[in-house]
Amino acid sequence: MNKFLSSLVALAFACASVGSFAAAHGGAMTDKEKAEKVAACKKLDAKADDKAKAECKKLEEPKK
Repeated sequence: MNKFLSSLVALAFACASVGSFAAAHGGAMTDKEKAEKVAACKKLDAKADDKAKAECKKLEEPKK
């Protein structure tokens, strides 16, 4: 029972570390993708919804 519990804890830590690694590297945007989004933002007109405007504003802000 002790070995089973130890392996279960080790499995939990392994899953957590793999999951955090994937989350950290999964959503990075390339420079080309960012340039395309910025170009699309410049084409937005007054009829665009608030969500699209917020995403564009977020792209234009410099990172801290």
